[in-house]
Amino acid sequence: MNIENIITMILLISISIPIFAKSVLVLYTSQPIEDAQVTVNTFEKYYPDIEVKWIRDGTTKLMTRIQAELAAGSETPDVLLIADSLSMESLKHQGLLTAYQSPQAKHFQSWLYDKNGYYYGTKLITTGIAYHSNAPVKPTSWLDLIKPELKNMTTLPSPLYSGAAQIHQATLMNNSKLGWLYYEKLKENGAMPQSGNGAVLNAIVSGDKAYGFLVDYMAIRAKAKGAPIEFVFPKEGVSIVTEPVAIMKASKNPQGAKKFIDFLLSKEGQNMVLQQGYIPADAALPVPEGFPPRNSIKLMPFNRAKALTNTEVNKKCFAELFGSH
Repeated sequence: MNIENIITMILLISISIPIFAKSVLVLYTSQPIEDAQVTVNTFEKYYPDIEVKWIRDGTTKLMTRIQAELAAGSETPDVLLIADSLSMESLKHQGLLTAYQSPQAKHFQSWLYDKNGYYYGTKLITTGIAYHSNAPVKPTSWLDLIKPELKNMTTLPSPLYSGAAQIHQATLMNNSKLGWLYYEKLKENGAMPQSGNGAVLNAIVSGDKAYGFLVDYMAIRAKAKGAPIEFVFPKEGVSIVTEPVAIMKASKNPQGAKKFIDFLLSKEGQNMVLQQGYIPADAALPVPEGFPPRNSIKLMPFNRAKALTNTEVNKKCFAELFGSH
């Protein structure tokens, strides 16, 4: 075979192989690192033409980062997957989100997403009371944590860092039997804030603290792995975040972002949520092992508009009371 024939064969082979240029989708998320990696890997399996580059941090820190990027004229993410709808409402009011009417929304209750399509809840995450298996008292009420016999035994995530903690604070503020006075009594009883929910989990499992405000899945997962921790849904009810997803208005890959939203809301995406150990937003799916029946979980009322208006005041009051944890 002469050199001309070899060159011809190489050219024929090269043009017969399709070359796919992957598009890049930039994601900011507050999901735990392990869960975020599973989410990205599963999405990329269904959409191999999209490469997801992601950054993980607490919701409050991600919001601060986005504002700093906007002020500097830097690029912002294509899509957000963060803890709470309150942060999404803030971005929506600033005109920073793009509306998208996902065809998958028909599978969800209307309260789980913005009616104009600015964001969509993807799962249900409640905040209740976690406690060490050897704790002296099994709590059943939020008020148990301010009893004198539990002095210096409680910890909680900071709303200055955690979106779920921010929602929880706003929810308790809306409860006439709790409110700001409850936080003051927690402080008097020696409650000590941590940064986020992960730090609360570590404090309880290590025995450093006996009780804490904690998101459900962290305690239930840890218990399943043999950690000395229990979780209770207090009788007054629990707060809830829905880990919404949204497209940034300045997205450089809006089509990829739409596919990401559709995937998370699809049966495949919601089954991934279930396998990760969360309550899926799709009510047709069951709850993970270790959770009570979906209809037995009592949710405390949440006034989104009031919470949005009072966000900065609530944060300021918390910082003044507990310090900038």
